[in-house]
Amino acid sequence: MSALVGADVRAAYSRCEQITRTQAKNFAYGIALLPAAKRRALSAVYAFARRIDDIGDGSLPGELKMTQLERTRSAIVSLAAGSDDDRLEADAVLLALGDAARRFPIPLGAFGELIDGCEADVRGTSYATFAELEHYCRCVAGSVGRLSLGVFGCADMAAAEPLADALGIALQLTNILRDIREDLGNGRVYLPAADLERFGCGPLTGPDDLDGAGLESLIRFEAQRARQWYEVGLRLLPMLDRRSAACAGAMAGIYQRLLDHISADPDVALRHRMSLPTAEKARVAAAAMAGSPARSARRAARAADKVPPPRQETGQPGVRP
Repeated sequence: MSALVGADVRAAYSRCEQITRTQAKNFAYGIALLPAAKRRALSAVYAFARRIDDIGDGSLPGELKMTQLERTRSAIVSLAAGSDDDRLEADAVLLALGDAARRFPIPLGAFGELIDGCEADVRGTSYATFAELEHYCRCVAGSVGRLSLGVFGCADMAAAEPLADALGIALQLTNILRDIREDLGNGRVYLPAADLERFGCGPLTGPDDLDGAGLESLIRFEAQRARQWYEVGLRLLPMLDRRSAACAGAMAGIYQRLLDHISADPDVALRHRMSLPTAEKARVAAAAMAGSPARSARRAARAADKVPPPRQETGQPGVRP
């Protein structure tokens, strides 16, 4: 690699780290705990994932969003194939991601699943059952879990991948509960129709529908479902090196705290988008670096020996994911 190209790659990584610091309001706390090479690589993964999300959540008409998502899909396919396309080198995020993929076994194809999920958002897909929502969560968040695992590294990837996938699903379920009002304002309903009906909430058509004890009970039910996914996903942490476990533990810990706040007061969560104070996030990250999440995960793993791997639900309450 020439000195000029080397400088370009360093600048590209700096751009990705800037995106992570300014836009990854929760993930940045975990990414900061990684050693430099892994921190740069995971920042590149996040920056490209953020680009995909921004297309799906942007203000462009749906047709133009789909066109941009298809172009993004084409770019990642070219990158995975090792193309010498000059356009890839001209794009700072793709340049950094390509370098990261040469240094770490990042499964770039998983970005295609993330794009699939964003296309579902653009189409306004709704979900009749949790099994359908689970598939969506695997696309938009389980994929990111597997991409992150490529950076973390693990001696037994076959055993680790479904756990990373489960942790991603847990994080996405937390996001869904946090963003109910905002999503509904954008015409998106992620809560399964079967669950809405079961708790007597009826179809959600606008923010005025976000009222009633039934919806609060539903949120607590979905929060417990998310906790079951955390229980499975956190079994990943003892399989990682110390700082990778700290990174994953900080991310999960922040979202678990957020989930606890949502579950404790669903009415507030339905009226306002909840977030953790900066100081609380910092405490979670510090505990993760000290090893507390890893120890908790080992205890959870011992207690969860009889917990089966994640599977699709039958639709009955209380069934483990």
